[in-house]
Amino acid sequence: MTTQPLEIEREQSNGQAVLRLRGDCLLDSGEQLWNAVERETERGVPFLVDLTEVARFDGACAALLHSLESSGAQRGAPFELIGAGAEADRLLELYKCPESEQCGDAPVRRIGLFDQVGRSSWATVLVMKDVLIFIGDLAFATRQASKESRSIHWAAVPRLMERAGADGIPIILLINFLVGLIIALQSAFQLERFGANLFIADLVGLSVVREMAPLMTAIVVAGRSGAAYAAELGSMKVSQEVDALWTLGFDPQRFLVLPRLIALALVVPILTTLSMVVGIFGGLIIGVQYLGLTTLAFMVQLGNAVGFSDLAGGLLKSSVFAVAIGLIACQRGLATRGGAAEVGNATTSSVVATLFSLVILDTVFTLGFNLFGI
Repeated sequence: MTTQPLEIEREQSNGQAVLRLRGDCLLDSGEQLWNAVERETERGVPFLVDLTEVARFDGACAALLHSLESSGAQRGAPFELIGAGAEADRLLELYKCPESEQCGDAPVRRIGLFDQVGRSSWATVLVMKDVLIFIGDLAFATRQASKESRSIHWAAVPRLMERAGADGIPIILLINFLVGLIIALQSAFQLERFGANLFIADLVGLSVVREMAPLMTAIVVAGRSGAAYAAELGSMKVSQEVDALWTLGFDPQRFLVLPRLIALALVVPILTTLSMVVGIFGGLIIGVQYLGLTTLAFMVQLGNAVGFSDLAGGLLKSSVFAVAIGLIACQRGLATRGGAAEVGNATTSSVVATLFSLVILDTVFTLGFNLFGI
Protein backbone atom coordinates (compact mmCIF):
# COMPACT_ATOMS: atom_id res chain seq x y z
CA MET A 1 0.00 0.00 0.00
CA THR A 2 1.38 3.40 -0.99
CA THR A 3 2.00 5.73 1.91
CA GLN A 4 0.46 9.17 1.63
CA PRO A 5 2.61 11.85 3.22
CA LEU A 6 1.06 13.69 6.11
CA GLU A 7 -0.06 17.23 5.38
CA ILE A 8 -0.97 19.69 8.15
CA GLU A 9 -2.86 22.90 7.43
CA ARG A 10 -3.78 25.59 9.90
CA GLU A 11 -7.20 27.19 9.40
CA GLN A 12 -9.54 29.46 11.31
CA SER A 13 -13.09 28.24 11.96
CA ASN A 14 -15.54 30.30 14.01
CA GLY A 15 -12.68 32.27 15.48
CA GLN A 16 -10.81 29.14 16.61
CA ALA A 17 -7.63 27.69 15.14
CA VAL A 18 -7.91 24.26 13.51
CA LEU A 19 -5.02 21.99 12.54
CA ARG A 20 -6.36 19.85 9.67
CA LEU A 21 -4.47 16.61 9.07
CA ARG A 22 -4.47 14.88 5.66
CA GLY A 23 -2.82 11.65 4.55
CA ASP A 24 -1.24 8.99 6.75
CA CYS A 25 -0.47 9.76 10.39
CA LEU A 26 2.21 7.16 11.12
CA LEU A 27 5.42 6.79 13.11
CA ASP A 28 7.51 8.38 10.36
CA SER A 29 5.46 11.57 10.49
CA GLY A 30 5.79 11.96 14.26
CA GLU A 31 8.37 14.77 14.10
CA GLN A 32 6.24 16.76 11.65
CA LEU A 33 3.13 16.37 13.83
CA TRP A 34 5.06 17.22 16.99
CA ASN A 35 6.47 20.45 15.52
CA ALA A 36 3.08 21.59 14.17
CA VAL A 37 1.22 21.01 17.43
CA GLU A 38 4.05 22.56 19.49
CA ARG A 39 3.97 25.72 17.39
CA GLU A 40 0.26 26.02 17.97
CA THR A 41 0.58 25.30 21.67
CA GLU A 42 3.09 28.12 22.06
CA ARG A 43 0.33 30.59 21.12
CA GLY A 44 -1.30 29.81 24.47
CA VAL A 45 -4.91 29.48 23.26
CA PRO A 46 -7.14 26.41 22.79
CA PHE A 47 -7.40 24.89 19.30
CA LEU A 48 -8.74 21.87 17.40
CA VAL A 49 -7.00 18.98 15.66
CA ASP A 50 -9.16 17.63 12.83
CA LEU A 51 -8.58 13.99 11.86
CA THR A 52 -11.42 13.75 9.33
CA GLU A 53 -9.17 13.41 6.27
CA VAL A 54 -6.59 11.07 7.86
CA ALA A 55 -6.34 7.91 5.74
CA ARG A 56 -4.14 5.70 7.93
CA PHE A 57 -3.54 6.04 11.65
CA ASP A 58 -1.23 3.98 13.91
CA GLY A 59 -0.55 3.62 17.61
CA ALA A 60 2.54 5.85 17.55
CA CYS A 61 0.46 8.75 16.26
CA ALA A 62 -2.24 8.09 18.87
CA ALA A 63 0.29 8.00 21.73
CA LEU A 64 1.96 11.17 20.48
CA LEU A 65 -1.34 13.06 20.23
CA HIS A 66 -2.29 12.05 23.79
CA SER A 67 1.09 13.15 25.09
CA LEU A 68 0.85 16.49 23.30
CA GLU A 69 -2.71 16.88 24.55
CA SER A 70 -1.60 16.46 28.16
CA SER A 71 1.40 18.76 27.68
CA GLY A 72 -0.76 21.46 26.07
CA ALA A 73 -3.29 21.32 28.90
CA GLN A 74 -0.53 21.83 31.47
CA ARG A 75 0.75 24.87 29.52
CA GLY A 76 -2.67 26.50 29.20
CA ALA A 77 -3.23 25.66 25.51
CA PRO A 78 -5.44 22.53 25.40
CA PHE A 79 -6.67 21.12 22.12
CA GLU A 80 -9.52 18.81 21.16
CA LEU A 81 -9.39 15.92 18.70
CA ILE A 82 -12.31 15.87 16.26
CA GLY A 83 -13.34 13.90 13.20
CA ALA A 84 -11.56 10.66 14.09
CA GLY A 85 -12.63 7.61 12.08
CA ALA A 86 -13.47 4.24 13.55
CA GLU A 87 -9.90 2.91 13.40
CA ALA A 88 -8.37 6.16 14.70
CA ASP A 89 -10.97 6.38 17.46
CA ARG A 90 -10.21 2.80 18.56
CA LEU A 91 -6.47 3.48 18.74
CA LEU A 92 -6.99 6.77 20.54
CA GLU A 93 -9.13 4.99 23.12
CA LEU A 94 -6.53 2.23 23.42
CA TYR A 95 -3.65 4.64 24.05
CA LYS A 96 -5.64 6.99 26.23
CA CYS A 97 -4.13 7.58 29.66
CA PRO A 98 -6.11 6.57 32.74
CA GLU A 99 -8.11 9.42 34.20
CA SER A 100 -6.02 9.35 37.39
CA GLU A 101 -2.77 9.81 35.48
CA GLN A 102 -1.30 12.05 32.83
CA CYS A 103 0.48 11.26 29.61
CA GLY A 104 3.36 13.56 30.47
CA ASP A 105 6.39 12.65 32.50
CA ALA A 106 5.53 11.22 35.88
CA PRO A 107 6.55 13.45 38.77
CA VAL A 108 9.70 12.39 40.56
CA ARG A 109 8.79 10.74 43.82
CA ARG A 110 10.97 11.79 46.70
CA ILE A 111 12.27 8.96 48.80
CA GLY A 112 11.56 9.45 52.48
CA LEU A 113 14.00 8.96 55.32
CA PHE A 114 12.56 5.63 56.50
CA ASP A 115 12.47 4.40 52.91
CA GLN A 116 16.15 5.20 52.49
CA VAL A 117 17.01 3.50 55.77
CA GLY A 118 15.03 0.43 54.74
CA ARG A 119 16.68 0.22 51.34
CA SER A 120 20.15 0.65 52.82
CA SER A 121 19.44 -2.00 55.45
CA TRP A 122 18.16 -4.45 52.87
CA ALA A 123 21.18 -3.78 50.65
CA THR A 124 23.43 -4.51 53.63
CA VAL A 125 21.61 -7.78 54.27
CA LEU A 126 22.11 -8.81 50.64
CA VAL A 127 25.81 -7.95 50.80
CA MET A 128 26.24 -9.99 53.99
CA LYS A 129 24.43 -12.87 52.33
CA ASP A 130 26.86 -12.75 49.39
CA VAL A 131 29.80 -12.60 51.81
CA LEU A 132 28.62 -15.65 53.77
CA ILE A 133 28.04 -17.61 50.56
CA PHE A 134 31.52 -16.65 49.34
CA ILE A 135 33.14 -17.71 52.63
CA GLY A 136 31.29 -21.04 52.56
CA ASP A 137 32.28 -21.72 48.96
CA LEU A 138 35.88 -20.77 49.67
CA ALA A 139 36.06 -23.02 52.74
CA PHE A 140 34.72 -25.94 50.72
CA ALA A 141 37.12 -25.20 47.86
CA THR A 142 40.06 -25.01 50.26
CA ARG A 143 39.13 -28.36 51.77
CA GLN A 144 38.89 -29.94 48.33
CA ALA A 145 42.15 -28.32 47.25
CA SER A 146 43.94 -29.79 50.26
CA LYS A 147 42.96 -33.23 48.95
CA GLU A 148 43.68 -32.42 45.30
CA SER A 149 46.44 -29.80 45.23
CA ARG A 150 46.72 -30.07 41.46
CA SER A 151 43.21 -28.63 41.12
CA ILE A 152 44.63 -25.20 42.04
CA HIS A 153 45.77 -23.14 39.07
CA TRP A 154 49.41 -23.02 40.23
CA ALA A 155 50.63 -21.75 36.86
CA ALA A 156 48.92 -18.41 37.52
CA VAL A 157 50.63 -17.82 40.89
CA PRO A 158 54.03 -16.58 39.55
CA ARG A 159 52.31 -14.20 37.14
CA LEU A 160 50.06 -12.88 39.90
CA MET A 161 53.04 -12.47 42.24
CA GLU A 162 54.85 -10.47 39.58
CA ARG A 163 51.87 -8.16 39.04
CA ALA A 164 51.30 -7.62 42.77
CA GLY A 165 54.97 -7.58 43.80
CA ALA A 166 57.60 -6.72 41.22
CA ASP A 167 55.40 -4.27 39.32
CA GLY A 168 54.45 -2.46 42.54
CA ILE A 169 57.92 -2.24 44.11
CA PRO A 170 58.82 1.27 42.84
CA ILE A 171 55.72 3.03 44.14
CA ILE A 172 55.63 1.05 47.40
CA LEU A 173 59.29 1.73 48.22
CA LEU A 174 58.99 5.40 47.30
CA ILE A 175 55.94 5.90 49.53
CA ASN A 176 57.48 4.13 52.51
CA PHE A 177 60.77 5.97 52.09
CA LEU A 178 58.91 9.28 52.17
CA VAL A 179 56.85 8.14 55.17
CA GLY A 180 60.02 7.33 57.14
CA LEU A 181 61.54 10.63 56.04
CA ILE A 182 58.45 12.59 57.11
CA ILE A 183 58.20 10.87 60.51
CA ALA A 184 61.86 11.60 61.23
CA LEU A 185 61.63 15.18 60.00
CA GLN A 186 58.50 15.92 62.05
CA SER A 187 60.05 14.56 65.25
CA ALA A 188 63.61 15.81 64.76
CA PHE A 189 62.91 19.35 65.90
CA GLN A 190 61.23 18.24 69.14
CA LEU A 191 63.92 15.65 69.94
CA GLU A 192 66.66 18.20 69.33
CA ARG A 193 65.05 20.63 71.82
CA PHE A 194 65.39 18.04 74.59
CA GLY A 195 68.79 16.73 73.53
CA ALA A 196 67.33 13.35 72.62
CA ASN A 197 68.67 13.19 69.06
CA LEU A 198 69.64 9.56 69.36
CA PHE A 199 66.10 8.48 70.11
CA ILE A 200 65.04 9.26 66.57
CA ALA A 201 66.17 5.72 65.77
CA ASP A 202 63.70 4.37 68.31
CA LEU A 203 60.87 6.52 66.99
CA VAL A 204 61.40 5.79 63.32
CA GLY A 205 62.24 2.13 63.81
CA LEU A 206 59.24 1.23 65.95
CA SER A 207 56.72 3.31 64.00
CA VAL A 208 57.87 2.00 60.63
CA VAL A 209 58.32 -1.65 61.61
CA ARG A 210 55.21 -2.04 63.76
CA GLU A 211 52.73 0.26 62.00
CA MET A 212 53.56 2.30 58.95
CA ALA A 213 55.33 -0.22 56.71
CA PRO A 214 52.66 -2.96 56.99
CA LEU A 215 49.77 -0.50 56.73
CA MET A 216 51.10 1.68 53.89
CA THR A 217 52.18 -1.37 51.89
CA ALA A 218 48.75 -2.95 52.32
CA ILE A 219 47.00 0.28 51.26
CA VAL A 220 49.04 0.50 48.06
CA VAL A 221 48.51 -3.19 47.30
CA ALA A 222 44.77 -2.75 47.89
CA GLY A 223 44.65 0.16 45.46
CA ARG A 224 46.68 -1.67 42.81
CA SER A 225 46.16 -5.41 43.04
CA GLY A 226 42.89 -5.46 45.02
CA ALA A 227 41.15 -3.14 42.59
CA ALA A 228 42.59 -5.09 39.66
CA TYR A 229 41.31 -8.39 41.07
CA ALA A 230 37.83 -7.00 41.64
CA ALA A 231 37.66 -5.51 38.13
CA GLU A 232 39.05 -8.65 36.50
CA LEU A 233 36.72 -11.07 38.27
CA GLY A 234 33.79 -8.68 37.86
CA SER A 235 34.36 -8.55 34.10
CA MET A 236 34.56 -12.32 33.98
CA LYS A 237 31.33 -12.56 35.97
CA VAL A 238 29.26 -10.22 33.77
CA SER A 239 30.64 -11.78 30.58
CA GLN A 240 29.66 -15.25 31.91
CA GLU A 241 33.23 -16.56 31.88
CA VAL A 242 32.77 -17.73 35.48
CA ASP A 243 29.70 -19.71 34.42
CA ALA A 244 31.75 -21.18 31.59
CA LEU A 245 34.31 -22.43 34.14
CA TRP A 246 31.53 -24.25 36.00
CA THR A 247 30.36 -25.75 32.70
CA LEU A 248 33.89 -27.00 31.96
CA GLY A 249 34.13 -28.56 35.42
CA PHE A 250 36.43 -25.97 37.05
CA ASP A 251 35.65 -24.55 40.48
CA PRO A 252 36.10 -20.75 40.23
CA GLN A 253 37.16 -20.64 43.88
CA ARG A 254 40.06 -23.00 43.24
CA PHE A 255 40.82 -21.73 39.74
CA LEU A 256 40.52 -17.97 40.35
CA VAL A 257 40.40 -17.09 44.05
CA LEU A 258 42.94 -19.38 45.73
CA PRO A 259 45.83 -18.48 43.35
CA ARG A 260 45.25 -14.79 44.06
CA LEU A 261 45.16 -15.34 47.82
CA ILE A 262 48.34 -17.41 47.69
CA ALA A 263 50.12 -14.81 45.54
CA LEU A 264 49.23 -11.96 47.90
CA ALA A 265 50.05 -13.98 51.03
CA LEU A 266 53.53 -14.69 49.63
CA VAL A 267 54.40 -11.33 48.14
CA VAL A 268 52.99 -8.78 50.63
CA PRO A 269 55.30 -9.80 53.56
CA ILE A 270 58.28 -9.48 51.20
CA LEU A 271 57.13 -6.03 50.13
CA THR A 272 56.61 -5.10 53.77
CA THR A 273 60.14 -6.16 54.65
CA LEU A 274 61.55 -3.99 51.88
CA SER A 275 59.31 -1.15 53.03
CA MET A 276 60.69 -1.41 56.54
CA VAL A 277 64.23 -1.11 55.21
CA VAL A 278 63.60 1.95 53.05
CA GLY A 279 61.45 3.60 55.73
CA ILE A 280 64.26 3.26 58.27
CA PHE A 281 66.71 4.51 55.65
CA GLY A 282 64.60 7.66 55.28
CA GLY A 283 64.86 8.19 59.04
CA LEU A 284 68.61 7.53 58.90
CA ILE A 285 69.07 10.32 56.36
CA ILE A 286 67.37 12.84 58.65
CA GLY A 287 69.29 11.57 61.68
CA VAL A 288 72.63 11.92 59.94
CA GLN A 289 72.07 15.06 57.91
CA TYR A 290 69.85 17.07 60.28
CA LEU A 291 70.67 15.84 63.79
CA GLY A 292 74.37 15.12 63.25
CA LEU A 293 74.25 11.45 64.23
CA THR A 294 76.65 8.87 62.84
CA THR A 295 75.36 5.92 60.88
CA LEU A 296 76.86 3.50 63.42
CA ALA A 297 75.18 5.25 66.37
CA PHE A 298 71.84 5.23 64.58
CA MET A 299 72.06 1.53 63.73
CA VAL A 300 73.17 0.52 67.23
CA GLN A 301 70.29 2.44 68.81
CA LEU A 302 67.93 0.95 66.25
CA GLY A 303 69.08 -2.57 67.18
CA ASN A 304 68.46 -1.86 70.85
CA ALA A 305 64.97 -0.44 70.19
CA VAL A 306 63.57 -2.82 67.60
CA GLY A 307 63.40 -6.47 68.59
CA PHE A 308 62.36 -9.70 66.94
CA SER A 309 58.84 -9.42 68.35
CA ASP A 310 58.39 -6.05 66.65
CA LEU A 311 59.53 -7.46 63.32
CA ALA A 312 57.36 -10.55 63.70
CA GLY A 313 54.34 -8.45 64.66
CA GLY A 314 54.74 -6.27 61.56
CA LEU A 315 55.06 -9.28 59.26
CA LEU A 316 52.08 -10.97 60.92
CA LYS A 317 50.03 -7.85 60.23
CA SER A 318 51.12 -7.81 56.61
CA SER A 319 50.12 -11.47 56.12
CA VAL A 320 46.66 -10.89 57.56
CA PHE A 321 46.29 -7.69 55.54
CA ALA A 322 47.20 -9.62 52.37
CA VAL A 323 44.53 -12.25 52.98
CA ALA A 324 41.95 -9.56 53.76
CA ILE A 325 42.75 -7.70 50.53
CA GLY A 326 42.44 -10.86 48.45
CA LEU A 327 39.22 -12.02 50.11
CA ILE A 328 37.41 -8.70 49.79
CA ALA A 329 38.55 -8.05 46.22
CA CYS A 330 37.63 -11.51 44.98
CA GLN A 331 34.30 -11.52 46.83
CA ARG A 332 33.24 -8.15 45.39
CA GLY A 333 34.35 -9.20 41.93
CA LEU A 334 32.45 -12.49 41.93
CA ALA A 335 29.37 -10.78 43.42
CA THR A 336 29.11 -8.42 40.43
CA ARG A 337 25.76 -8.51 38.66
CA GLY A 338 24.54 -6.56 35.65
CA GLY A 339 26.66 -4.87 33.03
CA ALA A 340 29.90 -2.97 32.64
CA ALA A 341 28.80 -0.16 34.97
CA GLU A 342 28.49 -2.65 37.84
CA VAL A 343 32.13 -3.66 37.36
CA GLY A 344 33.17 -0.12 38.23
CA ASN A 345 30.86 -0.11 41.24
CA ALA A 346 32.30 -3.43 42.42
CA THR A 347 35.85 -2.10 42.06
CA THR A 348 35.03 1.04 44.01
CA SER A 349 33.25 -0.84 46.79
CA SER A 350 36.15 -3.29 46.95
CA VAL A 351 38.72 -0.55 47.55
CA VAL A 352 36.54 1.26 50.11
CA ALA A 353 35.72 -1.93 52.02
CA THR A 354 39.37 -3.02 51.96
CA LEU A 355 40.69 0.28 53.31
CA PHE A 356 38.08 0.27 56.07
CA SER A 357 38.93 -3.34 56.95
CA LEU A 358 42.66 -2.61 57.04
CA VAL A 359 42.18 0.18 59.56
CA ILE A 360 39.92 -2.02 61.70
CA LEU A 361 42.39 -4.92 61.59
CA ASP A 362 45.29 -2.63 62.44
CA THR A 363 43.36 -1.32 65.44
CA VAL A 364 42.62 -4.86 66.61
CA PHE A 365 46.28 -5.85 66.25
CA THR A 366 47.48 -2.78 68.15
CA LEU A 367 45.05 -3.39 71.00
CA GLY A 368 46.00 -7.06 71.09
CA PHE A 369 49.74 -6.36 71.12
CA ASN A 370 49.34 -3.84 73.94
CA LEU A 371 47.13 -6.24 75.88
CA PHE A 372 49.70 -9.06 75.72
CA GLY A 373 52.67 -6.73 76.12
CA ILE A 374 54.16 -7.46 72.72
